[in-house]
Amino acid sequence: MKNKYLERIFNGIIKENPTFVIMLGMCPTLATTTSATNGFGMGLATTAVLIFSNLLISALRNVIPDKVRIPGYIVVIATLVTIVELVMQAYVPALYQTLGIYIPLIVVNCIILGRAEAYAAKHTPLLSACDGIGMGIGFTCALTIIGFCRELVGAGTILGHMVIPEDFHVGIFVMAPGAFFVLSVLTALQNKFKAPSATNLSKEERRKKKALGEPAGCDGNCQSCMLHAEEAAEKALENKKQDKEVAR
Repeated sequence: MKNKYLERIFNGIIKENPTFVIMLGMCPTLATTTSATNGFGMGLATTAVLIFSNLLISALRNVIPDKVRIPGYIVVIATLVTIVELVMQAYVPALYQTLGIYIPLIVVNCIILGRAEAYAAKHTPLLSACDGIGMGIGFTCALTIIGFCRELVGAGTILGHMVIPEDFHVGIFVMAPGAFFVLSVLTALQNKFKAPSATNLSKEERRKKKALGEPAGCDGNCQSCMLHAEEAAEKALENKKQDKEVAR
């Protein structure tokens, strides 16, 4: 895509979907998707926090000292989560009661902190906001689909309306094991049909991402990754030894 803003949104929904591709935020994904409504509500709450946290952190990236950037990010995120929690409690109390503790736990959702550190801290506010929109929509779609499948098979309902007789319900799907099963099946389907993702980029696309300072995905060469990790560890040890010698 030529438009970099639309590309960020598209990547978050498809190529870098936080649930089916990057596999982040598994706690709310597995715990709150007992129905499509719950999944959609949790997704929207997370999307709101993602967009505004990316926007604010990007705007403040030159103000927040590097040494305290993580605590700074958490303060921003926690403030936004508190606002979202109060809004939900006021306007959608039923959903607020259903999601319960998982709303304040958005603060420690690795998707939000991960995007703040990996993207918002290095790019402009508008581009970071588009990244948050894409990631949020991708997360919301994933949670809604998982919740829809679990609700339909486990409870025989769609948005609370009974469509399958009670005798044909598979109750395990609204329990924890059902969440793992549905997630694994949907992820397998994504891999089967080879939906474009951040993990199967071409060499040219990876080169472009590296030039922009973005995560370049996996090239399938695990041995090369291991070698790079070992080299980085050895260099870090050498630097520490040199620092100690200089200090003496």
